[in-house]
Amino acid sequence: MKHKHSISVFCLLTVLAVASCSPRPHDARQSSQLPPIFPDYVDVTVPVDVAPLHFSLPDSVADYICAEARGKGAVAMEAAGRWADFDDEQWHRLLATNKGGDITMSVTARRPDGQWVRYRDFVIHVAADSLGAWGLTYRRIAPGYESFGTMGLYQREFSSCNEYAIIENTAVPSSCVNCHAARGGDPSAFTFHVRGAHGATLVQIDGNREWLSTKTDSTLASCVYPSWHPSGRYIAYSTNLTHQAFHEVAPSVLEVFDTGSNVQIYDTQTHALIVPPQLATDEWMETYPAFSADGHTLYFCTARRQPVPDGLTEVRYNLCSVSFDASTGTVGAQVDTLFDAESRGLSAVHPRPSPDGHWLLFTTADYGCFPIWHDESEQWLLDLHSGEAHPLAEANSPLADSYHNWSPGGNWMVFTSRRADGRYSWLYLCRVDADGHATKPFLLPQRDPATYYGTALWSFNTPDFTTGRVEFDVGAGARELVSDERIQVSMSRRH
Repeated sequence: MKHKHSISVFCLLTVLAVASCSPRPHDARQSSQLPPIFPDYVDVTVPVDVAPLHFSLPDSVADYICAEARGKGAVAMEAAGRWADFDDEQWHRLLATNKGGDITMSVTARRPDGQWVRYRDFVIHVAADSLGAWGLTYRRIAPGYESFGTMGLYQREFSSCNEYAIIENTAVPSSCVNCHAARGGDPSAFTFHVRGAHGATLVQIDGNREWLSTKTDSTLASCVYPSWHPSGRYIAYSTNLTHQAFHEVAPSVLEVFDTGSNVQIYDTQTHALIVPPQLATDEWMETYPAFSADGHTLYFCTARRQPVPDGLTEVRYNLCSVSFDASTGTVGAQVDTLFDAESRGLSAVHPRPSPDGHWLLFTTADYGCFPIWHDESEQWLLDLHSGEAHPLAEANSPLADSYHNWSPGGNWMVFTSRRADGRYSWLYLCRVDADGHATKPFLLPQRDPATYYGTALWSFNTPDFTTGRVEFDVGAGARELVSDERIQVSMSRRH
């Protein structure tokens, strides 16, 4: 009885909210068109714990909107104003009540000439499962070319629009923070790299920070592109000699490419880099390592060396793998090619194995290793059981789709896309089913999305999921960084 009473109270409150829309629509003309909302949340599928999907209409279309969200039974809620700003608590109650079902959204808008228009209703599908994560981590950076500008690593609570800085480069001026990763989404084991005058690689485990100098006489450069072994003892990195060049003719703008790269494995217990010869060859460039969820396999990308930049369009990466024995810290002698992208006229990079070991998510482009600048780049899935691969058509767009990661449960993925305007990379999420098909992606919600995305002059990249907040002491970390006290890694000859 108590439960029924609370539902009745909630229903009464939501009915009162629906009745409170002011100004009230009157003499509304019925339209057969769907509302041109931003972001486009029409017919998307969302986790039950997603933040409210606030949206708006273009100023040229409406100066005031009333949006009503209805679920099963009498459960409803309304938002009205310049944009649909839903109440957090009511939103989460609505989704919880309609878990595994649908929410119907009705939008009535007042045009600038005072005429009211009621658009065709649309549906938001609520998945039966949650995201299984507290939130997201990502780098946010202005898309500049010659200086770092103001940028940093941030984390975002998924059930709200709250964002928190992990570290910004204002803490250590003239630096760039990048290449971060948590161990299987566990924020207690975290790593990121710092470039600049006080460069270093951080490895933080259970609050203990170690600042590493990972460049040695036997390696090409410092460690980047990390992937944690599930045991937490090892982290696979690559070392890359990275350069950039500019196109003379639009629409292409920038190329980022490597003149050399190798893969190595860092042992957190011995502070040693393991550099197997099969991952550090002279004829090939190895990069983008990724451990499987069970820790028995290391995936990576490799391309034949070409004279660059003249031969850049001939640089194409294949997806490969080697076995890994965590008890000895050794990799297998045999390198297997899992996806021969070169024979298809493609380049395959950024491998991300699913937590259940079924899929390998990766990005393709016509050439090169940095697809975020390639409009033709798109997401693919490789079935690790059958060896078959296919584009993730439902998630791809005509513009660059790249950086991606799986949720801890493996049912959801996050990725970056320039589909909105062709200039900035924003974060999108979608669900991937057991057959390797995706739902329509949706843009990461923001409180006032038109203002947030319309005035934010930055891009998002390298997103990842975490099961909790990353705790990082910025003050102490900054002091340690500028002190230049580093642990110098050594070399290990294990193969």
